[in-house]
Formats: sequence, C-alpha cells, structure tokens
Amino acid sequence: MSNRPTSVNIIGWFLIVTALISLVSSYLNMDNPITKELMAKSAMSVPLQYAVMCLGLVIALISGIALRRGHKWARTLYLGWSVFGLVVALFTSPVKIMLVPGVLMLAVIAYFLFRPQANAYFSPRLAANDA
Repeated sequence: MSNRPTSVNIIGWFLIVTALISLVSSYLNMDNPITKELMAKSAMSVPLQYAVMCLGLVIALISGIALRRGHKWARTLYLGWSVFGLVVALFTSPVKIMLVPGVLMLAVIAYFLFRPQANAYFSPRLAANDA
C-alpha cells in the first residue's frame, strides 16, 4: 500500500473540518437578517438553497473521509459536486465576484488531487500474491 501524500491528507482534513464548521455556522446564521436578504436575492428558492448546501456539506465530509482512506471515487465525487455547484452558482448567484475564491480553491485542490503522487495513492493496489 502506498503512503498517503501530505497534500491528500491536508485536503481530506480541510474538507472534513470546513464541512463541520460550515454546518455549525450555517445553522447559527439561519436567522441572520443579512443572510436572509442575500439568500432571497438568489434565483434559487431559499429552501432549495438550504437543501443544496446541506447536501454539499455531506458530500464534502464524506469525500474528506474517503480521500484519507484512499478511495479514488472520493476525488471524483468532490470535484464533480464542486463543479456542479459553481455552475449553479454562476447562474443563480446575485454577486458573481464571490465565486472567484471558490474557483481558485477548487483549482488548487484539483491540482493536488491529480498530481502523480496522488494518482499513485489512489491507483488500485496489487496483492503481494498477484505480482
């Protein structure tokens, strides 16, 4: 079994921690008038925004855990959901400039998840008897 690259370890923990922090902060900000006002300006309904947000946080949490365990599907799941979320946000967000940090973060994460060391970590491992 190949060793987990430091970048994959950091990204996995980053996804886990940020998903948990985002879950708590989202819950605490549900009654914030500024949050309500910004969400009301979106082309997407507020209940749908909360549903997509919760699903995204669950996906980030699962992906972070699965990345640390070496599951190749985790990076596809995370990147696929992130791209989907950015496309939806591009069409529904009232403040498009707020998407720039997310695009940059996604590009950095994608770069590190597909480097040669990460590819080796996520590649199928042969059993000693199969070699």
